[in-house]
Amino acid sequence: MRAFRFISKSAARALDAATSRFKAICDPRSVAYQKLEARVPEYKLPDPLVMSDGSRVKDPHTWRDRRRPEILECFRTHVYGRAPESPAATPFSVLRVDSQALGWTATRKEVRVGLGEQEDSPSFLLLLYVPNRVRGRRERVPIFLGLNFFGNHTVHIDPGISLPTAWIPNNSATEGRPAAMLRGLQSSSWPVEFILQRGYGLATAYCGEIVPDRPDGLEFGVHRWYRENLSFPSTAGSWGAIGGWAWGLSRAMDYLEHDPDVDHGKVVVIGHSRLGKAALWAGACDERFGIVISNNSGCGGAALSRRRFGETVAMMNSKFPHWFCGNFKRYNDREEELPVDQHELISLVAPRPVYVASAQRDLHADPMGEFLATKHAGSVYRLLGNTGLPTADLPPVNMPVMGGMGYHLRRGGHGITSFDWMQYLKFTELHFANGYRSSSGLQ
Repeated sequence: MRAFRFISKSAARALDAATSRFKAICDPRSVAYQKLEARVPEYKLPDPLVMSDGSRVKDPHTWRDRRRPEILECFRTHVYGRAPESPAATPFSVLRVDSQALGWTATRKEVRVGLGEQEDSPSFLLLLYVPNRVRGRRERVPIFLGLNFFGNHTVHIDPGISLPTAWIPNNSATEGRPAAMLRGLQSSSWPVEFILQRGYGLATAYCGEIVPDRPDGLEFGVHRWYRENLSFPSTAGSWGAIGGWAWGLSRAMDYLEHDPDVDHGKVVVIGHSRLGKAALWAGACDERFGIVISNNSGCGGAALSRRRFGETVAMMNSKFPHWFCGNFKRYNDREEELPVDQHELISLVAPRPVYVASAQRDLHADPMGEFLATKHAGSVYRLLGNTGLPTADLPPVNMPVMGGMGYHLRRGGHGITSFDWMQYLKFTELHFANGYRSSSGLQ
């Protein structure tokens, strides 16, 4: 007969702790940064071509007039929140123009863009470069437009770029240094000369001038002004920071439509990481953007939420409570109850070209989830006469696929690199060279 062996209370507590850790490892809902494909739960994606009443979308007319507005409304209600109506007229003023920038190769402009019609409304500074060799031919220039993380002066060492006066995060990138010491900090992510040499312009603005990227950011910037001056309600369904950044991209587009050097039918909206989420939402809401590019945007961006791989809805809402609307928190660890998923966000861009990119070691952003979302948006693209994504399987590393939609899985980790930009330029040229332009562009 086997004898029982009693253990001490401390040993019992240690055993209980070890048991709890083991259970956590086995439960995909409670694993921090779940990064094993085998632990992805079973899920069923909502069909972007099935209406809320169960009827099927069979033609472009039904998509345009009924289903697309339904999906947009779901994202406004449950994910990004509802932003104010676009101003009837966005005020802007061109502050500085230097036609001899970057060794005479470019014209640099700095434009103050208002975020409301009133004179005292908040604003941001838009930095714009256009190549002189194209401008000299009196041709309008296609533009890449994207937000930056720490100030316009961080995208290039150009001493003519004004320093920001807005709050800048103190993190591992900035290390608490003053703005003047951050000039060119992120130039490797913004290959300005390379873009200009290919005949494109570049426009960028600092996201923190629109909404400060911190947990209390909605108490400042454009959100506070609209709440206090135009009585725009602050509710569980009102816009978060991503909604604010996307809304700011549209205000930048308001200016670009008036710039005589810019071909506003060929504006590409691009974003990396959290700003990739904003670029996708901007492209979904504003059809003036001709091409939409998402780089490593992850959860709440291009990655499927229902996979619960890498960063999850609960993690997003915990770490970044200001990014999404309050209603999004209802779906913490309940992603299967979301009425939408991110393949439907990508489908809202259709039939305009869209490109999604992942990185092999960026598991937080769920590369497979980003690919699958792109793939499953293809049904809408095909309905609207676009070829969609020319592959059914995740392509090999560093082997981009390009059709009406594009995707690549890059070697390396979270970031936007020269390899990424080479693919984006190639994809953009593929479409613009064939005469493509957004429907709102110059005729």
